[in-house]
Amino acid sequence: MIRDLTDTTTTGVSKTLVRLRNEVGAMALGRVLTLVVVVEDTDAGNAIDVANQASRQHPCRIIVVISGDRRGKNRLDAQIRLGGDAGASEIVVLRLYGALANHGPSVVVPLLLPDSPIVAWWPGEAPADVAKDPIGAMAQRRITDVAEHRNPRLMLKKRAANYAPGDTDLAWTRLTRWRGLLAAALDQPPYEPITGAVVSGAPDSPSSDLLAGWLSRRLRVPVHRVSTPRGSGISSVRLERKSGPIDLVRPGDVVATLSQTGQPDRRISLPRRELPECLADELRRLDPDDAYEDALLHGLGALQPVRLTAAAAAKAGKAPDPAESRRLAARLGRDESAQEASAMITAPPAPEHAETADVHAATVRKLAGKRTPREKQAAKNRKTAAGTESTTPARTASPTKRATAKPATAKRATTKAAATSATRSAATKGASKTGAAKSTTKAASRTTAGTRKATARKATTATTATKAASGTATS
Repeated sequence: MIRDLTDTTTTGVSKTLVRLRNEVGAMALGRVLTLVVVVEDTDAGNAIDVANQASRQHPCRIIVVISGDRRGKNRLDAQIRLGGDAGASEIVVLRLYGALANHGPSVVVPLLLPDSPIVAWWPGEAPADVAKDPIGAMAQRRITDVAEHRNPRLMLKKRAANYAPGDTDLAWTRLTRWRGLLAAALDQPPYEPITGAVVSGAPDSPSSDLLAGWLSRRLRVPVHRVSTPRGSGISSVRLERKSGPIDLVRPGDVVATLSQTGQPDRRISLPRRELPECLADELRRLDPDDAYEDALLHGLGALQPVRLTAAAAAKAGKAPDPAESRRLAARLGRDESAQEASAMITAPPAPEHAETADVHAATVRKLAGKRTPREKQAAKNRKTAAGTESTTPARTASPTKRATAKPATAKRATTKAAATSATRSAATKGASKTGAAKSTTKAASRTTAGTRKATARKATTATTATKAASGTATS
C-alpha cells in the first residue's frame, strides 16, 4: 500500500501512518531499529530498494530524507509505504523544500520509533564529519560509503581524521570474506610467521587500502600496495613466509584460487558483495567496530607507497600473476580431484589414548602425500566397484545373442514349411487329374473320427486314391 501526502506536516504523516497500519491489520510491531537514509533525489529509488531488501533481515522503520529545491516556500511532501510495497518494514519518504531542507532533524524526530536504536546511512556522498552532522549526531551507528565519492582515497583520509566511535563504512564491509579466507589460511600448517604482504588493487578501491592497513596492524609486517586497472577492485593478496607464499587471487569477479605450501590448490567462490548484503551486515551490530578503527586510524598510515603495477610486480615475482590464476582456476574446475579437495571432509573421532610419536608420524605421512590405510582401502573398493561395472555388459550379452539367433531359426522353419507345402500341392495336383481321386479326397475330408469303422474306411479309401494317382502318373 502506498499513500502520497502533498504539502503536509509531521503530525499528518504520523496519523496517516497509524490509520494505514490499522487498515492492513499490522497491529503488533516487531521493528528493531529506525534506519534514517539521507540521499539525493536522483538516487532515492535505488536507496529505497536496497534498504527494503536489508530490512527483510532486520525489520525496521525506514525514514528517507530527500533535500529538494531550497528556493521557494517551505513544503513537506511525504509518501508512506506499508505491506507488500515495504517488505518487512515501514517506509516513510520525506521531501523537504525551501528553508525546511536545512532542518531535516526536526522533521525526522517526530517519526522515530520510541526506545529503539537509530542508524543513519548516506548511500552517496556524505559530510566530511558525519558524527557532527545533525542527523548523524542522534544516531548510534553512522554508515557511509567512500567508494561513491569522486576521490575515495582523499575521503578515506578525512574519515580517519574525523573518526568517532560508531562510524563505519561499506568499503570495510566488503572485506569480510577476504579477511575470513586469509585468517583461515593462516590456521593451516606449516605454522610459520609472515614476513611480508602484498595487496593488489585498483587505485579507486578504498577496500584495497583498508585491507592492506588491516594486514599491517594484525601481522605487524610491512605491506606493499600494487596498482591494478581502475574498476577491478581487489585482485590478489600474497602473504610471504619462509616455506613459500600464500596467494589468494581473484582474476575475475566470482572465482578465486588459494595456493599455499603443503596444501592442495583450492578453487573458491568469492563474488563481490552486493549493496543490500553489505547494509544488512552492518545492521547486525550497533557497537563500535574496533577492527575498522584500528585499520583506519593506524593501518593506513603504515602502508608503503604504490610504486609498481600488477603486471610489473608479477613479472618481478613480487605478486601473483592473475593470468596464471585464471588458468589454474580453469584446470581445477575440470579436475575431479580438485573438487574432492574443496569438499568438506569429516574427520573420524580422535582416539582417547594416542601417543605423541604416533600423531607426529601420521602428520608427517599426511604432509608427504602418502595414503593412509583407510585411503588405500577406499581406493581398493573403488577399483573393485569399477571392475564389477565393466563385467556387467558381458553378462548381459548372451540374451542379446539368443535374441539375435531367433530370427535365423525362424527363417529355417519357414523354409522347411514352404518345402512341405510345395510337395503337398504337387501331390494334390496329380490327384486332381482323375475323378476317382477327387471324389475320394472329398469323401475323406467329410468323414469324422467318431468310430473305428469310419477310421478304417478312411484309411482304405486313402490307399485306393494313392494307387490310382500313382497309376495315372505312370501312364
